[in-house]
Amino acid sequence: MNSVISTIKNQLWAKVMLGLFLGVVVGVFFGPDFALVERELALTISNWLALPGYLFLAIIKMVVIPLIFSSIICGIAAGDSVDTVKKLGVSVVFYFIFTTTVAVSIGLLFANLLQPGSYLGSELLGLSNQATATSVNQALLDSTNIPKRLASIIPSNPLSSMASGEMLQVVIFAAALGVALVVMPQNKAKPLVSVNLSLQDACMVIVNWVLKLAPYAVFGLIAQVMVQMGLDALSGMLYYMNTVILGLLAVLLFYLSLVVFVGKRSVLDFLKQIRNAQLIAFSTSSSSATMPVTLKVAEENVKVNPTVSRFVIPLGTTINMDGTALYQAIATVFLAQAFGIDLTATDLLLVLVTAIAASVGTPGTPGVGIVILATILSTVGVPIEGIAIIIGVDRLLDMCRTTINVTGDITAAVVLEKLIKK
Repeated sequence: MNSVISTIKNQLWAKVMLGLFLGVVVGVFFGPDFALVERELALTISNWLALPGYLFLAIIKMVVIPLIFSSIICGIAAGDSVDTVKKLGVSVVFYFIFTTTVAVSIGLLFANLLQPGSYLGSELLGLSNQATATSVNQALLDSTNIPKRLASIIPSNPLSSMASGEMLQVVIFAAALGVALVVMPQNKAKPLVSVNLSLQDACMVIVNWVLKLAPYAVFGLIAQVMVQMGLDALSGMLYYMNTVILGLLAVLLFYLSLVVFVGKRSVLDFLKQIRNAQLIAFSTSSSSATMPVTLKVAEENVKVNPTVSRFVIPLGTTINMDGTALYQAIATVFLAQAFGIDLTATDLLLVLVTAIAASVGTPGTPGVGIVILATILSTVGVPIEGIAIIIGVDRLLDMCRTTINVTGDITAAVVLEKLIKK
């Protein structure tokens, strides 16, 4: 008993797990299942319980842009030549495309084998409504102009991109600036590199401060989710949820195999080292909010070379969304089955390509996968009104897929470090 109390006092992951457990318990008792108080009062209480979580996310978001910017510049500038930077950059792109393709393929395989849509009650199909269709349609129209979207990744105003939180544009500008510093004479590049090193260190000091708030943030955010959803809301969609979770576990096993056979590391040691980042990702549902913790874990716990981690992880937070891509593949097939639409081999190939393309540049924020899903559904002719069916359980699945996204970023850093050395 004393050892358990000591672990909780001294280990962040143990405090977070305790907060997670207590959050579920409190949320269930105040939620619709036990309804200890009136519904309106319960929702008000849940909002106040979530206050530490709101503060945690706000502070993390405050430092995430300057941290990404400085980390990428410092990571690239640490390279000894343009050839090193080029080699790392090309390896990262091909690696991310490869793992995303594997994740989407796993999603399509599980969805077609388990047929989750065939278990959906007809009464749930009545949940779809025109309001959801209208809002998603607008998002769809904004995202289908592919050439314009490709051109827009080049930031015309880097300061504006930073102010509006456009991660991919910030990454591209920082990468260009980092390469320029490598090419420049060292005496001219050194002052700007030193400034960014100081900026990065200052951001990490703030991250260390806010991590003390993490257990309370997890407690409040999880309690709020359970108060809003309740246990009964999950039962009707249980088979679909299980399909997504099994797919995510398969992707996790794929990552662990890369860690063992390419990274030459122990699975148990690796999972133990990254658990803090996984728990924060699970509770916040945001890869971007978790990024400072992910970077800290990769360098201090996993011992990844900063030259690799400071380039791969910020970039992975922006374009490496394997958990989200898998979820979109399963959700598309699930809704097609629910509406009685047979997807051909060509349709499935189209889902594969669209999910890979859509995952690039997807903001690492809660709920964004729903908007991207609309694009994929429309591509294969599945009514986007069906999103209303799954939106009730999306937050819980969002927590799970964000955990996989963050695990994938750290795995990428481990694997690419080994490949670059070779």
